[in-house]
Amino acid sequence: MTVLAVTGLKREAEIAGGDGVVAVAGGGDARSLTEKLDALHGDIRGVMSIGLGGGLSPLLKAGEVVIGDRVIASDQEWACDEHWRVSLAARLGGAHQGPVASSNVILAYAEDKAALFARTGALAVDMESAVAARFAEARKLPFAVLRVISDDARHVLPPAALVAMKPDGGIALTRVLGSLLRHPLQAPSLIRTARTSGKAFRELLRCRGLCGVGLARPDL
Repeated sequence: MTVLAVTGLKREAEIAGGDGVVAVAGGGDARSLTEKLDALHGDIRGVMSIGLGGGLSPLLKAGEVVIGDRVIASDQEWACDEHWRVSLAARLGGAHQGPVASSNVILAYAEDKAALFARTGALAVDMESAVAARFAEARKLPFAVLRVISDDARHVLPPAALVAMKPDGGIALTRVLGSLLRHPLQAPSLIRTARTSGKAFRELLRCRGLCGVGLARPDL
């Protein structure tokens, strides 16, 4: 029996994987991620979208944890499994619960985050939750979302951060360095982004430990 963890980055997948969990990294490409998930077979008992996310609510800070109660995409919504959500909340004291938005692109600017928050009321945004939700719906599997804020609603991402992710979920250091050479004034913002994402990764690792076998899936 296996829980499927759907992530964007390889590092997120490495953290999420473990006892009773198989992790798949999407690399920011919805079509490729969909194909990876559709190719999976076996005894999958649940699907969780897990990793870092951008903050939409102005009340959330980097490192804070969001447990989704539903996922909102541009054309559809999916409810998260209530029993799984309650199980996660019991293990992750202080986590925020509410809707999570799914986007096809990285939201780099505060104005874009504010507009999405005003439209959806979502606490956070990521690029994998809609794909994971569609897969769970098609397979008739329970679905959950766990995201840690890496950049808050006011944080503007530098150009290097927008080209950092490779299709396999790895980090494209050559592209990051190239962007930094072309736009050296972004260095302070890039350092800040690295600092806040590092804080979020540490919190994600802590949450993973608290979730235990099967990512807190109630019947595992």
